[in-house]
Amino acid sequence: METTQTVREQLALFHKPTRTKEKGRKTTFSDPAFASNKVLPIHRWIPWIAGFSSEFVQSAISEFLNEAGVVIDPFAGVGTTLVEAMKAGHDTIGFEINPYAILACEVKTEAGDISPEALRESIYLFEVFFNDAVTSGRKPKSVPPKGFNTREEFYSPEVLQKVLLVWDFIETITEPQLKRMFRLAFAATMVRYSNYSYEPSLGTRRGAGKDNIEDYDVSGAIIGKLLEMLDDIQALQDGGGFQGADAKVIRDSFFNSEKHLESDVADLLITSPPYLNNYHYIRNTRPHLYWLGFAKTSKDTEPLEQANFGKYWQTVRALNRVELDFDLPASDLADVLEQLRTLNPEKGVYGGNGWANYAAAYFNDCYRFALGINYVLKPGASALVVIGNSILQGVHIPTDRYLGEICQAAGLEFVQIHTPRQTRVGNSIIQSNVRVGKAKKGRQLYESVVELRKPLRNEV
Repeated sequence: METTQTVREQLALFHKPTRTKEKGRKTTFSDPAFASNKVLPIHRWIPWIAGFSSEFVQSAISEFLNEAGVVIDPFAGVGTTLVEAMKAGHDTIGFEINPYAILACEVKTEAGDISPEALRESIYLFEVFFNDAVTSGRKPKSVPPKGFNTREEFYSPEVLQKVLLVWDFIETITEPQLKRMFRLAFAATMVRYSNYSYEPSLGTRRGAGKDNIEDYDVSGAIIGKLLEMLDDIQALQDGGGFQGADAKVIRDSFFNSEKHLESDVADLLITSPPYLNNYHYIRNTRPHLYWLGFAKTSKDTEPLEQANFGKYWQTVRALNRVELDFDLPASDLADVLEQLRTLNPEKGVYGGNGWANYAAAYFNDCYRFALGINYVLKPGASALVVIGNSILQGVHIPTDRYLGEICQAAGLEFVQIHTPRQTRVGNSIIQSNVRVGKAKKGRQLYESVVELRKPLRNEV
């Protein structure tokens, strides 16, 4: 931690009912960057392009929960919040629409219940099965997903035969938890031995200047992942497991929270919604959705795309005009969107109007998100939302500030903005040629934690 002051002590000094302008001020929050999760037990099971670190969730829970409660994550992703809440002894609820991410959440939150002995035996049986199949030249019974079409051959013929043998074995597993673990181990490794890679979006290896993969030790990759899972499960259970905490993964959008939960159920909300950077979560997990059987045609993924937070630029760029669905008279958001709308009209849908539509749709969903936060939080409870700023057509969009103002309009208290990560890189919206233009001098991408609070009823 950068300072010995607690967050609550800082709030006593800097608390304001509206946003703070002190973005560079030190905070006790850990850096929310997801990269550290790649080497940490349980979190390392799944490579994920976005999310936040387990250290951030740990620090947030430590600061804001003094006794056992309910932690909710409206955008659960692959379960970082859920796992850390359970490790700390809290019940947890996660909403997620991506079936692949839901599988990851389910497997991770079951880690305290899975039998290490049974998993070890299954890994051994898999190794024997696979080696025997390869040695005998057995023809796989499994077939590739018919609806999965790619510009370039996803797997080379040699790799494909091995992948299909893996699926032959998975289909023989009768115990549901073990079957989910093997499915997840395959999904976690499947791009590694394909002719595609993340740069950071999913694209061909050739397009990224890499050679295609003609052959690969597929079974070795999957066994290595399973042994990693086995080690983490054993260590978790040796340390007391999840302390009796329960997890509930809801396969639906958080916008439908009233269908699944009573009001005032959460003691703390920790989440990170999709950023205003048009990263296409559904398309970038398309191979997983098809190979895991969650999608058979493009019609199966279309509802997921429509349900995505903020829509996608591709779905709203050609519309005449997307208006804000709420009033925010004290904010400059509407003026900034209007400025954006007038830029580069000669570029058609690639110009400012298309990106203004995308931003307006995004902030409309921010308002729906804010109403949901107000619904699920207990009075006096806090919400911590990790979010990054954006730059569209060279126009800086302080997404964190606008989210705070929108939440305040929805009845929440906008406590303040913390910025533990002053710079961020990755899917840069500054450099992408469809965004056009560069940020003004001195602008950079950063990541903030927007701290919110649901007022007590006598404060309303």
